[in-house]
Amino acid sequence: MSTDDTTTTTETEESTGKCGASATDETSSESACGGSSSSTDSSTSACGASSDTESEANEEAEEVGATVDDFDADPGTLVAVGLGPGQPEGMTDRAKAALADAEHIVGYTTYIDLIPDDITDDAEDIYDTPMCGEVSRTEEAIDRALAGNHVAIVGSGDPNVYALAGLALEITESKGAMASMLDFEVVPGVPAAQSCGARLGAPLVNDSVSVSLSDHLTPMDEIESRLHAVAGEGFTIAIYNPWSRKRRENFETACEILLDHRDEDTPVGIVHGAGREDEEVEITTLGELESYGETDLVDMTTTIVVGNDETYVFDDRMVTPRGYETKYDY
Repeated sequence: MSTDDTTTTTETEESTGKCGASATDETSSESACGGSSSSTDSSTSACGASSDTESEANEEAEEVGATVDDFDADPGTLVAVGLGPGQPEGMTDRAKAALADAEHIVGYTTYIDLIPDDITDDAEDIYDTPMCGEVSRTEEAIDRALAGNHVAIVGSGDPNVYALAGLALEITESKGAMASMLDFEVVPGVPAAQSCGARLGAPLVNDSVSVSLSDHLTPMDEIESRLHAVAGEGFTIAIYNPWSRKRRENFETACEILLDHRDEDTPVGIVHGAGREDEEVEITTLGELESYGETDLVDMTTTIVVGNDETYVFDDRMVTPRGYETKYDY
């Protein structure tokens, strides 16, 4: 995680952290993990709990610091909230209620910006980190909850789809805490595949799977193996994280693999920024898909839906038959 924009003001003092845990340390306007908070935080964390985490450009350098024994307060609560596709009307009422009840809201900066102002304005504290701060911000959320606060950690889409619900439980366990201790709860949101599928028509009506092309956590050879398997089985495929400036080759490789198993005329839907101001939707073919890597349409906010052998285009909408035509006359 980059700390290029970190502005630090230091002074030694005994203080009470944002979460109510006592700490004697240097204070800083930003957390040691590179995230920013809307209020003055301890240099170790806004919870006042000590951590061995240092600001590094590489996520792999992160280590979980404080354990449950470092907190004296009665634990608060932790909820993982899915924001859905991006626009406020795409959030569920349950998600809005969970965020409104939270004292602290933690998340990736881009996702925090998706939350309605009336919710963030009423929160006691907002803590955000830039890209690749997954571990640090998840630990921050857990530490704040262990210190007695009601905390929401947010993500776009659904917390269980390429998101942080699992990581939150893993880190909670590593700290010697229990999920029940924090009343840990997951509030689902509309996943990107579903919101993008809705914009394309009805491409996901039959069997479908999702594959992420991000090799941040999964080696590319494993991603390639998964693509071969699902493409060979004839599933409709939703592709997440298709492109970034650092890994253009992943997208190109994926296109080649898909063409090994699917006809070049297979319908493909591309949805950029679903539910956001820059949303764009286009339907093309698998044979033309790779050429879109040279456009602004395909990036990390894009989801690509690759049809199966039965998918077709009707009135500018993708349709994947469920099989009703084999049993009913219509």
